[in-house]
Amino acid sequence: MGGCVSTSSRSTCSSRGNGKRVSPSCMGIGICRRKRTKKTFADHVNTLQHLPSIPNRIFTNGKSRASCIFTQQGRKGINQDAMIVWEDFMSDDVTFCGVFDGHGPHGHLVARKVRDALPLKLLSFLHSYQSRQNGSSTACFKSDLKKLDGGDSEKDSSTEDKLDCLWREAFLKSYKAMDKELRSHPNLDCFCSGSTAVTIVRQGSNLFMGYIGDSRAILGSKDSSDSMVAIQLTVDLKPDLPREAERIKRCKGRVFALQDEPEVPRVWLPFDDAPGLAMARAFGDFCLKEYGVISIPEFSHRMLTDRDQFIVLASDGVWDVLSNEEVVEIVSSAPTRSSAARILVDSAAREWKLKYPTSKMDDCAVVCLFLDGKMDSESDYEEQGFSTATLQSNHSGNAMESDDGQNSEPSLQRNFTVRSSEENDSFRRIPIEIEGHEETVMAEDQNWLGLEGVTRVNSLVQLPRFSEERPNS
Repeated sequence: MGGCVSTSSRSTCSSRGNGKRVSPSCMGIGICRRKRTKKTFADHVNTLQHLPSIPNRIFTNGKSRASCIFTQQGRKGINQDAMIVWEDFMSDDVTFCGVFDGHGPHGHLVARKVRDALPLKLLSFLHSYQSRQNGSSTACFKSDLKKLDGGDSEKDSSTEDKLDCLWREAFLKSYKAMDKELRSHPNLDCFCSGSTAVTIVRQGSNLFMGYIGDSRAILGSKDSSDSMVAIQLTVDLKPDLPREAERIKRCKGRVFALQDEPEVPRVWLPFDDAPGLAMARAFGDFCLKEYGVISIPEFSHRMLTDRDQFIVLASDGVWDVLSNEEVVEIVSSAPTRSSAARILVDSAAREWKLKYPTSKMDDCAVVCLFLDGKMDSESDYEEQGFSTATLQSNHSGNAMESDDGQNSEPSLQRNFTVRSSEENDSFRRIPIEIEGHEETVMAEDQNWLGLEGVTRVNSLVQLPRFSEERPNS
């Protein structure tokens, strides 16, 4: 499954993997064309309503041209992790990757909604920028590119600064629009549910990153002695980070850890020991948005080199039990690249049993993106237990949606969860909290406890039960 949004078969301003800088006229966003076509960008966005059928977009266990992804349900219930790799994202040399870790009673739905909608919002912003820059013309001029390659350091620096500012604004506005959509969603209650996000866009030698929450991205690279080293690309945005804690306390939120899990700081309402969110930034969680939890992403831009081998994105179910160095070692030593994500998840599952035998394993989701664009042969892929049917289904859009929104896997059914019609009806009937000022009504039999006798669960501790009269904050 996977998609191409560009109306032209190839972008005239693509930077490919050779590290060339891009012209200021198109800023390398990969959606410029030599001439106008009859089909508009809006037409393409409309076709994205059928996301599972888009080529080069995978979101279930499997592989693409240069990546492999794998998720496994933990022991806490439905798998709340989601992931995506979208090759040919804006042009043939641009790849979007993301991992989303949901939490709360509807976290699995929030994570999947973000997985599907956030990339489209990013595309929409970039197209709007391109339209403003070029008006009715969307031509890119090769002469501009040649001038930049001539070695004018001042122009090079200026272009890099503009590129950085463009992508920073794109991530900031896309994340803001995503959270706004969740707040007003008519069928999805995000008052006490939310999701992390770690998202990257790789274009040639440029790597752009935006992230919230505690899902993480690392880079596997070779040092001067050709040894593999781990480079952490993102920061786990937890409540105990000084600037995060300061913001939360300034907004009258509280930050502290429970006695039975002193290593997990959480965010609490000022007037109640709830909900206990173990991250400082997240989509959704509108019960805490007035008390310091935000959805503004951290952004960074990195230039990749020939020494950089692969990028790993994963939810905290992996990072809670494996170090950056261990992850790089596992991925780099996998017998085939297409098996790297699955082997990494299997390793995390074993570590959970060894390190936390009395705890319920968290969900794990992994994306491995290999920067040289190479992958194993199909025969190697089949040797790892993936059938050809799985591969073909992942690229032909045959994956189906289960009743609760979970995308079933064509041949690997271990993450498939079935709900009764009564349960599905109850989810659809739950009213949404619009502005965070009204009480969220839950069914009497849907008490939900994030810890339930378990430690190291990086989610909400409990749903807030507000009385009709709240203390004045």
